[in-house]
Amino acid sequence: MPLGTLDRTPPPFFRQGPSALSKLTVCTALALFLMVADTRFGVTQPLRAVIADFLYPVQWLVLQPVNWVRGSAVYFQSLQSASAGAEQMRITMAQQSLKANQVDQLMLENTRLRQLLELRARINASTRAAQILYDAADPFSRKVIIDRGQVHGIVAGSPVIDGYGVLGQVTRVFGAISEVTLITDGDQAIPVLNTRTGVRGVAFGDLSNPVGGMELRFTPADTDVQAGDVLSTSGVDGVYPAGLAVARVDKVERRSESVFARIALSPLAQVRGTMHVMVLQPVGSQIEARPVEPSATSVPAAAPSTPKR
Repeated sequence: MPLGTLDRTPPPFFRQGPSALSKLTVCTALALFLMVADTRFGVTQPLRAVIADFLYPVQWLVLQPVNWVRGSAVYFQSLQSASAGAEQMRITMAQQSLKANQVDQLMLENTRLRQLLELRARINASTRAAQILYDAADPFSRKVIIDRGQVHGIVAGSPVIDGYGVLGQVTRVFGAISEVTLITDGDQAIPVLNTRTGVRGVAFGDLSNPVGGMELRFTPADTDVQAGDVLSTSGVDGVYPAGLAVARVDKVERRSESVFARIALSPLAQVRGTMHVMVLQPVGSQIEARPVEPSATSVPAAAPSTPKR
């Protein structure tokens, strides 16, 4: 063969095939087809399930060290929290035991003093269970409706309590239902007693607080009141029995331009979430009525005698 007829061009380094643009077009079309088919018909779901079953043991083995480390951290943290909680509970139990002993001693002393002074015992009000049916429709008041009324022996003015403290007072009585005005209503006022200092005051509802609050009004700025003080009923109004929990002091503001302090309270009763309440008999109905003083009878004056001549 003549040497001039030989192909002297070097062979291609890679085997030539379709162009890159053609490959991109085919792969793009295939990817779109698979996405649409998987979304509409789930054609790749069996393949994914097989791959997931195959990879699950590998994933489980890889995650075991991570789970061991996390479990150890949680265990030691829980152990530390449990130890701290047990220590705190022992301290709390010791304090409660001391307070219980003091309460028993004070009750014994109170009983003996009452016997010594011949004072009558504390008034025990009768109670009646009730359930809240619904809230009143008035948006400018804080009232609820209970399922007990005049046929059940409910009278206007009866105190209403829940498991935490004073909830309100019965203001209107119907046949089978009654209206209760909550202690957070602006027209509601309760004589209270500071359990720490023994200072009396009057707690009013505060409608400016959207979540339901109270305030202690007409308290001089120099009165010993602190945040955290608990207020209970004083029992001087003839409605609420003494000793019922009412509210806790949240904030005390003493302003130089006012002789009274601004004291914000939070009610202890669940004024927005309770369903079952107790209606008490008003204290005034158990106290003997004040005797009516007899009217002063006018004695006619003796007529002056006329001297004889």
